[in-house]
Amino acid sequence: MPQSDALQAASRKLQLILCWHMHQPDYREYQRGEYVLPWTYLHAMKDYTDMAFHLEQHPQARAVVNFVPILLEQLHDYEQQFRSGEIRDALLKMLKHERLDELGDEQRLHILDSCFKSDHAKMLKPYRAYQHLFDLLKVLEGHGRENVTYLSGQYLADLLVWYHLVWMGESLRRSSELVARLMTKGSQFTYAERMELFGLIGAVIADIVPRYRKLAERGQIEISSTPYNHPIMPLLIDFTAARESEPNAPLPQAVQYPGGLSRVHAHLANAMEGHRQNFGAPPHGMWPSEGGVSRATLKLLAEHGCEWTATGQAVLANSLLREMNDHPLPGSSGYLYKPYQVDTGGAPIYCFFRDDGLSDKVGFEYAKWKGDDAAADFVHHLEEILRHAPDEEEPVVTVILDGENAWEYYPYNAYYFLSELYAKLENHPDIRTTTFHECVQSLNDPKSKVTASKLHQMVAGSWVYGTFSTWIGSPDKNRGWDLLCDAKRSYDIVMASGRLTDEEKRLATLQLADCEGSDWFWWFGDYNSALSVASFDNLFRRNLSNLYRLLKLPPPLELQHVISVGSGDPAMGGTMRRSDGM
Repeated sequence: MPQSDALQAASRKLQLILCWHMHQPDYREYQRGEYVLPWTYLHAMKDYTDMAFHLEQHPQARAVVNFVPILLEQLHDYEQQFRSGEIRDALLKMLKHERLDELGDEQRLHILDSCFKSDHAKMLKPYRAYQHLFDLLKVLEGHGRENVTYLSGQYLADLLVWYHLVWMGESLRRSSELVARLMTKGSQFTYAERMELFGLIGAVIADIVPRYRKLAERGQIEISSTPYNHPIMPLLIDFTAARESEPNAPLPQAVQYPGGLSRVHAHLANAMEGHRQNFGAPPHGMWPSEGGVSRATLKLLAEHGCEWTATGQAVLANSLLREMNDHPLPGSSGYLYKPYQVDTGGAPIYCFFRDDGLSDKVGFEYAKWKGDDAAADFVHHLEEILRHAPDEEEPVVTVILDGENAWEYYPYNAYYFLSELYAKLENHPDIRTTTFHECVQSLNDPKSKVTASKLHQMVAGSWVYGTFSTWIGSPDKNRGWDLLCDAKRSYDIVMASGRLTDEEKRLATLQLADCEGSDWFWWFGDYNSALSVASFDNLFRRNLSNLYRLLKLPPPLELQHVISVGSGDPAMGGTMRRSDGM
């Protein structure tokens, strides 16, 4: 290679976009406003805190953080609960309950059923005092479950404290004197100590949005958004979108979701406004719920001001194969590592595509590795991508995954992996961490070596397998859609009837939006665990029943019957999926 070419190749950098998707569905039961499941505040204590910490410790590392608006709404709701003292989450309420001996059997069983839900290998076995509480429970349960009601208030206090301690982020464990003191003490926690822990949780939650906003204001992160309640937009608009990637996919009995297009507009408009309120400006782009895209949804995203969006690698492969009349694709270096401009018939939008292999390594494989080895392997893969990139181009590698669910399977909540990864990336001479917005802006710079191609075809799909099979197509998922369609038709009739006040209309619309979220359909399926399916099945049917009540209609008897039953043991408890179906 001539010296000039070698110098030019050496000056190239790989552009890496790390996008951490922060998402929890709405766990509130709307009629009473109470939280049925605690995952929003638990992940706030553990993951949203730690992810901010790692970025703060590595100011030269850049990333995209995608916040789902309904998650942010719940964080603000928890913040308000702590301010007012009116707690609407059962576990938090019992953590601050002074006389736990007075709890009834139902409350006791709720604590016992809830406070061992975690990955035991990483979050129970390392703590002898917590393991002892588990062993005691198993001994009693061996003599009949009714015996657990004899457990003392002190046992319940210690269990509540330990459950919240193991859900603390690693950064808090290393910085909080209170957490260190309680973990060292191990047992016999007093009411005063429980209240100290309760106060710490409230302070941590209140600080989450300000921390990320500060990171964005100093230019280290881009904060993006998602349609407000996390609906699968292509399916709300048109069920037949599922057949673009799976021509024989079974569909619900309903021909389409009634008024789906206007509902998607509402989710997008509310997301834009919510983002403005939380972070001072609308987002530059969106990770659509589950990377679910179609040509129609890209057009809507562009109309709502998005300059970029992103989805899975398989969606790009399916789209290019159609464009090339099914001729074989080149290796991923030949097509994956760049943005694509999609002509939607209106404003153009740039689409980025997830490197499924690298993203799945972080999500599923590196938890089994030593942190520094995993970080080194990740960086090595990036170096190989750069080495094989076409001459004179700077590859853009997009890694997208949950910013919360994977970490409980890592030692120390991925503290060492993330620390090593950010350190290697911010000091690497040939890798530059960047954001979607900055990458799009660079396309207008004549000196930039980042290039974009045009994508003329767009096969609808998601980041999971490139299809919508995780949300539609099986008998239970389709039944869920039909129940939702029935409720939406009732909603449309009542809203047009003039029988509801403006406030009653507002509440019914909030409940409808909650029912349109993707998570209900994600969890339907016998491949998921029985407990998870039962929890989400119950909450979905409860939400639909509440919608009918808000419409002043009796809920259909069909909503008393279970939709789906789980019996599987999926990886990561089912909270995550491999993009390739393995």
